[in-house]
Order: sequence, then C-alpha cells, then structure tokens
Amino acid sequence: MASIVLADVRTACERQVVAEWAAANHPDAQLRTLAEVDFAATDETTELIPARVVWLPPVRKGERRVSVADVLVLSNPRKPPAFRQESIRRKFPDRVRVVQGAAASVEDLRVRYQQQTAEGESFDAFVGVQASLAAERAERQVVGDRYKVPRLVAEQIGSSARFQANAAKLAAELGRPAAAVVREATDKMGTFVATQSRLMDDVLSSILGQLHERTWTVSADLDTMGHLRTLNKTHGLVFLPSHRSYVDPFVLAEVLRRYDFPPNLVLGGDNLQLWPLSSIARRAGTIFIRRKFGSDPVYKFAMRSYLSFIVEKRFNLVWYIEGGRSRTGKLRPPKLGLLSYVADAVAHVDDADVMVVPTSIVYDQLHEIGAMAAEAAGAKKRPEDLGWLLRYAKQQREYLGNARVRFGEPFSLRQALADAGEGKAQLEKVAFRVMDEINSATPISATSLAGFAILGAEDRAYTAAEIEKILAPLLSYIDRRGLPGPDPSTCRGLGLLSTLGELTDAGVLTRFDGGTDQVWSITPNNHPIAAYYRNGAIHHFVDRAIIELGLLAADDGMFDLERDAFLTAGQAEALRIRDLLKFEFFFPPKDEFLHRLGAELDLIAADWRTEPPTAERIHKTLLGHAGELFARRTLQPFFDAQLVVAKLLVAAGDSSVDKETVLIESLGLGRQLVLQGVVRSKDSVSRELYDAAYQLAENRGLISPSDTEDVAERRKAWLAEVEGMRQRLARIAQIEAEQARRAARTAAGE
Repeated sequence: MASIVLADVRTACERQVVAEWAAANHPDAQLRTLAEVDFAATDETTELIPARVVWLPPVRKGERRVSVADVLVLSNPRKPPAFRQESIRRKFPDRVRVVQGAAASVEDLRVRYQQQTAEGESFDAFVGVQASLAAERAERQVVGDRYKVPRLVAEQIGSSARFQANAAKLAAELGRPAAAVVREATDKMGTFVATQSRLMDDVLSSILGQLHERTWTVSADLDTMGHLRTLNKTHGLVFLPSHRSYVDPFVLAEVLRRYDFPPNLVLGGDNLQLWPLSSIARRAGTIFIRRKFGSDPVYKFAMRSYLSFIVEKRFNLVWYIEGGRSRTGKLRPPKLGLLSYVADAVAHVDDADVMVVPTSIVYDQLHEIGAMAAEAAGAKKRPEDLGWLLRYAKQQREYLGNARVRFGEPFSLRQALADAGEGKAQLEKVAFRVMDEINSATPISATSLAGFAILGAEDRAYTAAEIEKILAPLLSYIDRRGLPGPDPSTCRGLGLLSTLGELTDAGVLTRFDGGTDQVWSITPNNHPIAAYYRNGAIHHFVDRAIIELGLLAADDGMFDLERDAFLTAGQAEALRIRDLLKFEFFFPPKDEFLHRLGAELDLIAADWRTEPPTAERIHKTLLGHAGELFARRTLQPFFDAQLVVAKLLVAAGDSSVDKETVLIESLGLGRQLVLQGVVRSKDSVSRELYDAAYQLAENRGLISPSDTEDVAERRKAWLAEVEGMRQRLARIAQIEAEQARRAARTAAGE
C-alpha cells in the first residue's frame, strides 16, 4: 500500500526537518504538502500520514513556557521566524520535534467527508482540517494537555451538514434565504469564537497572573484533582464556579494548569472586553458574548452551534452560573441561559455528554468587598474600563492570605437532566443541584467564621478572649459535622489575633488600644462588609437553624406530642420555613432535605428517634444547647429584610406595586427601622436581600391584585408569618442571654 507523509510546514527549514524525519521513519513514503496532492489521481488505498514540526520554548524555571519578554521583542518561541529556525535547530536541537498524527486512507477520509460535510464543501479542505487536527492531538503528547486548544473551529462548524441543515430550518422560520442566514450566523460566530493560541495562553497567564500570584496563596484538593483528571480522559468537563472576584478565572486557570488540565474555554460578558487585553484573552480562550441576545435568533443559533461543537469535541468549558459576582457573599440565583444551550447540545448530539463540576473559590480577603457591599446597599456600580483595570491591578499588590479552590461531586449532565424529568423546572433542578454542591464544597475560612461570630453577638466591642469564647461552640459544631472548617489554631490564641488583624486591615473591624485590654468591634457602617465575610460560611448553618426554629414551635405547644403526629407536624413546619427562605438559600429535594434535618437533630438529641417527645425534653434540649443555637445568627438578616418588604406591601393595601419603587423604599424604611431598634441586623439593609424578599412575595402572588383573591389580607398573613419567625429568633436571644448570665454568675462563684 502506498503512503504519503502529509507535511504541515511553513518554511524550507521545517520541510527539511520533516524530510529527514520521514526518511528515517517512513523511507518508502512520498513527502508532500496538501497543495501538492492531487486526490483525483491518488489511489483510494493510499495512506496519508500527517506530520508537523513542533518548536518548544526554552526551559524557564523548570517549565517550557513563553514569557512576556518574548512578546515584547516580537518573538514567539513556539513559531520562530524562518530566519531563526536554522540557528535554533543547530544550537538547540532539543527544541525541535516532529510529531506524527494518526494515519488514514483516502478512502476512509472520503467516507467521513460524505457523513460530516455539507454538499459543496471541498474534499481537499476537509482533508486539510482532518490532518491538522490529527497532528494537533499528537502535538499535545509533546507539549502537554494544558495546551489542548480548539483549531479551525469556524471551518469545522460552517462546513458541517448539521449546521447547514439547522440554518436552513431557521431560515424557513424567519422567511429568509438559507444562504443569508448561514452568512450572518458565520459572521456573528466570528465575533465570539475563541481562536486560542499557545502563545497567548502563556502571555495571558504571565500578565494576569500578576493580579493574584502576589495576593493569595492558591490551593486545591489533590485527591479531587486526580479524580477529575481521570474523568477528563473520557469526558469534557464543565466547571461552574462560584463568582466572588474578577480574578476567579485566573485563580481557577492556575490550579488547572498546575495539574496539566487542558485550558478552559471561558464564557464571559462582552462588558469585560477591555482593549488591549481582550484581544489577548480571546486568543487564550475567553469567549466574549452579549449579556442578552434572546431577541436575536441568528445570534442564538450561532452560539448554540458553537457550544454544540465544544460539547462534541470534549473541550473543557467554564462560566459563572450566577451571572455576576456575589454582592453579599452568598451564592446568587443561577442564570439558566447558557446551561440550556449546553443541555440542548447534549440532548441533540448522539452520545454527547459533559461532566458538570460544581466549583467553589473562596478568599480569606478581597479588595472588592467594600464596593460590592456598597452596591448591595444601593450604590451604583462603576463601569469596567482600562482605568478601572489599572486601579484594580494596583490594589492587588498586597498579600491577602489564601485562595482555596474546591470541587463538588461531578455529575453527568445527561443523567441529571433525565433525573430532573420533563417540564419547565428541569433546568432549574439541575442548577440547584450545582449550587447545593458548590455550597457543600465551600470551606469555612477563619475570617468567615469570625464575621459570623461577631455579627451574631451583641453590637459592642469584644476582647480576643471573648471572641474566642464565642467561636468555641462554632468550632465544636464544625468538627462534629465534619464540615470543611478552618484550622482551629486560626481561631484561638495568637492565630485568632492574626485573623482579627486581617479583618482590621481590611476595614471590617476597628481595634481600640486605649484601655487595659485590646478590644475589637465592627467598624461603623461596615456591617455589610462583615456580612460578606460571614455569608461565605452561612449556608453550612441553615439546616441547624431550621431545626432550632422547629424546636421553638414545639416548645410553644404548636405540635401534637403523639410521636407520629409530632414527626409529621415537625416536617411540615420545616418545609414551611424552607419555603420562606427558598430565594435566599439552595436546598436539596424534599426527601434529602428532611434526611439532613434528621442528621442535625441527631447532634442535638441523639435519642430522638427512640424516645417519645415530651414538652420537658424539648425545653431541656433548647436550654442545654444555648451556647450552640445558631438560628438567630444565621437567619436574622433575612427575616429582617422580609419584614421591611412585607410592611411596605401591607401599607399598599390591595394596590399594585412596582419592583424598583419597592426596593428603593425598602432601603429607606430598613435604615429607619434599624435606627429605631426594630430591625436588629444592620446588614439586612441590602438591595439584594430586599430583592429576594420581593421575589418571595411575587412567588406567593402578593404583588399584583387579583379579582378573586384578597391580596391585602394575604399580605398581612405573610407579615404575620415573618413576625412569628422573628419572635422565635428573639426567644433564642433571650435563651442565649440567660445562659450568658448564668455562666457569668458561675464564674464569679455566686
């Protein structure tokens, strides 16, 4: 059988290198470039062997990697100019390699061409694309998987039979010529397709690495990384991280690069296209897309086609499912648009699937928190421009501790969609699974725990010893739950002083040194910033908080104490509380949720499954855990925010209300009620929290009047329900205060 070494070469030097390699490895084969082959005259059994030259950068700090200095002198060590190639070959032969792609016969290629390519596309062009892709796969064996980049994307998508057929279908729906839709879709695809290059991946990593490498020590879970590496051999991975900072993509990229993962294609909003970095970022894998494009069917079709290609070719993908950075430290509600496109690709491409990887990125400190907390309180967001980027980069010169990347349990998107069933809620169920996994994987930092402890205590100054005492039951609970908590040493003794110092440097706390002891308090007007730190850990305490509110209801005699009736009523009450909080936290399905509550109750009353409930035992359980009651510290801000919105709705009677008006008026009323002492949590004065309360009201049909329902009365009922929850939280405060007084008397020997 005849064979041809199909040389992908740019220069005479490269051709000579491939010729010498072919003579040694395929002495009977002819050496040709694609342009030199006449396929009409070539025997169908002829074997084509793709080959190309790979130029490697010099070794720098133990790694072959392009530096910024190379770019500044207009040099690309991965593609050296013709006049330098012979010198490199002679002086540094270790930098020159020839790779061979998988061979294929002309006959096999014709079969694939007929199956995959639209009518009218050139066979020569198809062979060129296939040869280039085969050589690319071989090249990765030399340069590493971290340099796996999609090549010839637009050519492959535009020439595919599926793309042409779907374009014709869309054209018929729009009443337009098919050729015009194909042309427009191809043009629009050109505005977002990431034309990755290894050079730009190295350059962007070197430039933007400065935004985090000096600021945080980045860590990841090694065991999970190994599992993901194994999965990535057979599946494309879709990383869906929490979004807290502009540097999230670079922190995640560093972790994946360190462990030789292929680079992610990053979906980002076109508001971040800042010249000149946007040009580099796009060539390094960032896909800049419109923030909204639902009204442009051709753009939507182009984006869906591109994502289908990414899924089919198993390239790794990342986007921020929250749609924007968290302004409160909690996860924001998921945006389903991009998830729907990837789900559509999985559903319509035979045997296609991706593994969804919920990802948590947490920082000890962030420079951005002040601005985000101000935005949550109603301040206007500053636009991102080049001046903003320079100011941001300047801020990042200060060391801020650790950045931790952790991964939730990966799952098959195809299987998750099947498990979620049909209907409108299908994607929402998958998204909530992602958010729940992110929360489970999120580690509790010492700064988060300190924020949780101090915000939940009386609004005054505390000594380090007092703060350590407040933290002790939290650390005990974290240990018994097996949660990913902080190193306990950072919450005690000298370690606690260091943690408090970090929060003081960040402006969260103020330290007073003018007395006999150092004392710390929350900086005036910085309660929302302290809340941001607290909220990074708050989701770990929500189930426990719901159990406590349920026990208070039982202690008030709201439940029948006959065992079966008690359990039924307790579960119903827990689900009612969950419904009040469903726009604030992400809960698992009902059965899993109740199972988790049972595990929480095991920690409070280990014999609750066997011993009959009595009023005395319930009351004793509450008092016995007075130092470990977390409901007030966890849920007070959210019920305070609901109180404000509910009061405004009740004041509106049965009239319709406008969302923006409600949110603006809520900020004013919230501040008033804080000053009056009605609202306990100063951090509850937050546009984000009022927005969630408004969504709950809307979900309950409390926004617009109805001809058949009494909206005014139902608004009052919601307000009463919220007031009831706040009364329970006030009772917990009383129990805690009594326990503190009892402990003080004991310490005094009374």
